[in-house]
Amino acid sequence: MTKPQPALFTAPVVRRPNGGARPHGAVRRGIAVAITVAIAVVTACGAPPANPRPAAYQPRTRNITVTTVPLLVKEQIKLYPFLKPAFAKGGVLDGKEVYAFVPSTITAVAGDTLRLTFVNPEDDAHSFVLPDFAVPLPGGTTTMATYVTKAAGIYPITCAIASHLPMMAGQLVVLSASAMASDSAKPPLAQPTR
Repeated sequence: MTKPQPALFTAPVVRRPNGGARPHGAVRRGIAVAITVAIAVVTACGAPPANPRPAAYQPRTRNITVTTVPLLVKEQIKLYPFLKPAFAKGGVLDGKEVYAFVPSTITAVAGDTLRLTFVNPEDDAHSFVLPDFAVPLPGGTTTMATYVTKAAGIYPITCAIASHLPMMAGQLVVLSASAMASDSAKPPLAQPTR
C-alpha cells in the first residue's frame, strides 16, 4: 500500500449543491494559463536536447587567393614627388620598397588544408614564407600551392626579398581544432576569394 503524497498546491474549492467539489473559477483559469504557458515554452524550445559531447571539428579545405601589391615603389617617383627624397641615400626608404600581401592575415583551423593561389601581377619577384613553408613568386605569374596547417598559433608570413622587409609581412592565425569543435556546425570561416 502506498502512502499518499503531500499536495504541492492546494486550490480553493467550491462545493457543488450535489456534494461534489471543484476548483474555484479563478483557480481553474490560472491552471489553464499555466498549462498553456508550459506548452508554449516547450514548443518554443523545440530544439533537441544538447549533445553532452560536442562534435569533433572536421578539417576543411580553404581556397585563398593572395595578391602581391606595390604600395610605395621607385616607379612611382614621377607620380609622387615626395618619394624621391624617401628613396634617396639616407632617406626613409633608402634601399627599400613597400609591398604588401593582400590579404595580410589568413585565418584557419589546425588540420585545415589551404589551397593557395598567389597572384604577382608586377615584374618584381616576391616570395611567401612561413616558418616551415616557402613559395617563390616570380613576377607576372600566378602560382598555386597547398599547405596543411598544424598546431594552433600565430605564424609570421614574410617575403624573403631583403629590400621588401620588414614591410611585406603578414600572419597566419591557426585556431585550435578543440576550440572549434562546438562550432563545427557553423558555416566555414569567411576567406577572400578571387
